[in-house]
Amino acid sequence: MDFVIKISQFLMSLSLLIVLHELGHFIPAKLFKTRVEKFYLFFDVKFSLFKKKVGETVYGIGWLPLGGYVKISGMIDESMDTEQMQAEPQPWEFRSKPAWQRLIIMLGGVTVNFILSVLIYIGMSYYYGEKYLPIENIPDGLFIENVTANEAGLKTGDLIVAVDGEKINRYSEIPEKVLFGKNITIKRQGRDSIINMPEDFLAQMIDGNQRGFINLRLPFVIAKVPDTSFNKNSGLRKGDVIVRLGNIETKYIDQVLPALDVLKGQEVTASVLREGSNISVPLKISDDAKLGIVYGSITEDNLEQLGYYQFETKKYGFFEAFPVGIKKTGDRISSYITQFKAIFTPSTGAYKGVGGFYAIFNIFPATWSWEVFWGITAFLSIMLGVLNLLPIPALDGGHVMFLLYEMISGRKPGDKFMEYAQMVGFFILIALVLFANGNDIYKAIFG
Repeated sequence: MDFVIKISQFLMSLSLLIVLHELGHFIPAKLFKTRVEKFYLFFDVKFSLFKKKVGETVYGIGWLPLGGYVKISGMIDESMDTEQMQAEPQPWEFRSKPAWQRLIIMLGGVTVNFILSVLIYIGMSYYYGEKYLPIENIPDGLFIENVTANEAGLKTGDLIVAVDGEKINRYSEIPEKVLFGKNITIKRQGRDSIINMPEDFLAQMIDGNQRGFINLRLPFVIAKVPDTSFNKNSGLRKGDVIVRLGNIETKYIDQVLPALDVLKGQEVTASVLREGSNISVPLKISDDAKLGIVYGSITEDNLEQLGYYQFETKKYGFFEAFPVGIKKTGDRISSYITQFKAIFTPSTGAYKGVGGFYAIFNIFPATWSWEVFWGITAFLSIMLGVLNLLPIPALDGGHVMFLLYEMISGRKPGDKFMEYAQMVGFFILIALVLFANGNDIYKAIFG
């Protein structure tokens, strides 16, 4: 069932993004009276799952879910229809249109991607608002039990207050900024200090298959006391929070294991938080420093109720949500470009983290959440827009590059040159797809 939910979200998001992207090319092409021969969701290699001709355009669904396309008459594209290009240009063809019209047609797809992201973020801001944890509401620092991060100099209890001189305001900003940052300002025991991160920090994280390296410090919450446990008669209940073992404070999980190691083989009086009150319970600690109980997860609401963290929620009116949506899209574009720069800087090792369709599939959760779905879809829309702007001939960005050259120089690249450029771009694109999906396979086998 989990797989069905994940694949449903993946295909729904991918289909929406592809159709709207291609619609971004289709609409201006029609406005400029350019003939569109095909409009396809997914690729129809050899055959289609569905197709229907309406007017001059065949609308269809292919069987290969690796993208989609519109086939515009008189344009060198992935179809490599060179026969059409050998005939005399017709007034309804792409190549017969002024350069500025062709530029608008080519930029239509990525424009729709960015507009879609803005609209999604506007809708989410208005409907859900923003729930976040301000840095100043983290009283005892962060949980950083990660070999690579620890070797770099970060440790549990540190509060990250700035990255590369830029102040951190919210907890959610921290992980990404640290991954791509150079100088991390931390507050440790009331004093600020700067840690210089290794250039290949991200590569080390990927090589070690380490994720979630920075987290909130969480309480030790009882999920279950098994019938076979030597503490089954202690009085512990599901939902209890162990805040002290003997004379050792254990407000957080990371304090429990060291305390158990010190107290192993003993019987101690523990203090647990239950429904707002402190309750004393007798606990046995085994010789191998175990309690014989199962601890569980905790929600943000419960963290607030227990007094650990105070989250803030900001609500937006309809018109207030517009600048928020625009800013979020701008911030995500900037963030994605930063990641892209790192990928093409070999010394960072970021290229090792590049993923393909399986990596995108895994972003979606195994439980259905419209809030999460729309958030992921907005990010993927930005990703699709930025990727398509790359100056590779097989992508929109490649066509835009040649059109700008034509508009500036006044000389149009020849059809033969465009054919060869398209072929080169296609092979580059295939290589990138193989590399990204090959990374997925490698991680699945050896990760």
